[in-house]
Amino acid sequence: MVAFHASALDGVARNPALPTPLLLRLVAFDGGGDGPPRHALQRVGLPEPAVAVILAHPNPGARIDFARSARAEPAQRARLADDPSPTVRAALAYGPEWSAPRTTVAPLPDDVCARLLDDPDPSVRTALLDSPHLAPSFVASLATHRDPAARRSAARAWEKLPPDERSALLADPDPEVRRAAALRECRGDARVTAELLRDPKSAAEALRRGLLHRADAERCVAERTHLAALAENPSLPTHLVEQLAVDPDEAVRLAVSLRPELGETRRMTIDFTVGAFDRGDVEWVRDGLADPEVLRRAATSAHPLLRRTAAQSPHLPPDLVRLLARTEDPLVEDLLSVHHPDTPEEVLMRVYARLGGTFSAWMAETHPRFPREGLAARYADHPDGNYRRLAVRDPAATPALVERLSHDPAVWTRQAAVGDPRLPLHRLREALHVPELASSAGANPALPEDEMAAVLNRAGVPA
Repeated sequence: MVAFHASALDGVARNPALPTPLLLRLVAFDGGGDGPPRHALQRVGLPEPAVAVILAHPNPGARIDFARSARAEPAQRARLADDPSPTVRAALAYGPEWSAPRTTVAPLPDDVCARLLDDPDPSVRTALLDSPHLAPSFVASLATHRDPAARRSAARAWEKLPPDERSALLADPDPEVRRAAALRECRGDARVTAELLRDPKSAAEALRRGLLHRADAERCVAERTHLAALAENPSLPTHLVEQLAVDPDEAVRLAVSLRPELGETRRMTIDFTVGAFDRGDVEWVRDGLADPEVLRRAATSAHPLLRRTAAQSPHLPPDLVRLLARTEDPLVEDLLSVHHPDTPEEVLMRVYARLGGTFSAWMAETHPRFPREGLAARYADHPDGNYRRLAVRDPAATPALVERLSHDPAVWTRQAAVGDPRLPLHRLREALHVPELASSAGANPALPEDEMAAVLNRAGVPA
């Protein structure tokens, strides 16, 4: 029964119809030392009374879960900046560890980040500088900070820094700061690139991105120094590009084949191999995911890695979406379905059938183009339970059909049906006592308030 209670309680914690009094009971719960259910702490639009309870919760795990919430307002999470636990403050400083595709995490206010950067605990300062959620304005402000680690991070905003701050970072007393700055500056300065090539810690990156003297480039090719990185370098002389295009190393030839200046005919004469699951984050395409010209070049290429990178853009125009949808590349279809709001229905259905499981359920629930109408008639009696659960999505599905599917042999289908508000109440109450269905039943917005309260009571949540 303990497992059942925990499962049902988890469902109630994410129930969109959970009344505020029950929510307050949940977020104050200690859970025998485990803290409140995470879904209660990371709900969208938590009311102020619930936020106040979380901020004062005696279990630091509760405060950590809230600090990492991608759904909480930054101003709400920022109130943990003075938390007594450095682990909580570090969780706040780093921010959410994961957010769903097609969503963005709003950064903490700059003044709060500045306070965290001055935190007495080094783990908090490190977490902040490692965070992927910092505002560019804050990153740029670090160029004059007293902490070398902060100044090193400022190099990430190199293009936003004024010339005097760039010069100061290039001459910084800390060697790591100077290296980070030089790796940015070298893209337009061959002298800086030449200096970096003498440093084993920076040579590969400098060869990949730095402006190269012709002699340095020829020497590195002759010595076979980081050739795969060198093959990506935008300033590599044409004769060396042609030489590396027939290099015996397959990784080198693949890198050459991805160069942006190559015409399509020349690109496809290079002998390269791409794996079925190679995602292909090609930098010049990734940097241009909002650039119509870059997207058109990549999406219309015969190179799989260019197409796969282009498929990650939510800005593809309709004709390129249709073109990529016809490539017969499963990975292109997968990436389109994750990133593009106008992915064709037939692609979404192929991805749904191919991947199944949690990903398919997430896509069906969140993708704006995933079909709903007509699914009951098409799939209620399908031999594959992965399809039968789609019938529950149909607005025309009757309570009787939903109840029938709640007894389906496939657990995914049973869970989908039990979470549907059209499920007859007697079956919903019954499902609360079935271990594999209890969580879905608890999350059903049609669950009466007294039943939600009963779940809390049975789990020992104080009134």
